[in-house]
Amino acid sequence: MSVDLAGFLGVVLVAYVVPGPDFLVVVRSAVEHPSKGRAAALGAQAGLCVHMLAAAVGLSVVATRSPMVYEAVKLAGAAYLFHLGVRAVLAVRRAAREGKAAGEGAGAPDDWSHDPAGAPATEAGRSRSRRRSGFAQGFLTNVLNPKAALFFLSILPQFVDGGGSTASQIFFLGILDVLIGVVYWFALVVVAARLRSLLARPEIRRRWELTTGWLFVVIGISVAVVF
Repeated sequence: MSVDLAGFLGVVLVAYVVPGPDFLVVVRSAVEHPSKGRAAALGAQAGLCVHMLAAAVGLSVVATRSPMVYEAVKLAGAAYLFHLGVRAVLAVRRAAREGKAAGEGAGAPDDWSHDPAGAPATEAGRSRSRRRSGFAQGFLTNVLNPKAALFFLSILPQFVDGGGSTASQIFFLGILDVLIGVVYWFALVVVAARLRSLLARPEIRRRWELTTGWLFVVIGISVAVVF
């Protein structure tokens, strides 16, 4: 098997450096808590594995050549990003109202985690909840991203040697892509987690939450309308 590794690595690094929905999910999760950021990173790469497997067995060809299937995936991804953004914006506004009602000027707890029912949760429970939430957000963001499917379908074959097994080479390049992504995301989590002390300030945290929330909304709309 012979593949153009140098060219492939260059394309992959550029693809990761250019911010996308998965970048925003991982950074936002890492700022909330490093463990959630790592879980979001693993979830995002798990989503890429789905596209890699689909490309290797030819399912992506079916999806992209069927307008109805492709449109359904695109709209599902856009709706999920829109949902994440709206939920974040509404959470900020709800927290502001509750803070005023309680007469509190301080922010939420440092780990930014809450039990859904409003009852105190154990640290172990909060940790599990963070990891599940982060993984699910990262996974759904990438598995519902049509750009990820097109990357594996259209970019990977450009670096495949026609004389060998196409499926095995796509698997090899896809796994390499996923591993590079894990290293990149984990490094990004370390950097983003350092912003937690800055975002501990209530006003800065509120602006961060609103900004990232609206970014999700804008990206979701652009995916649905433009892409």
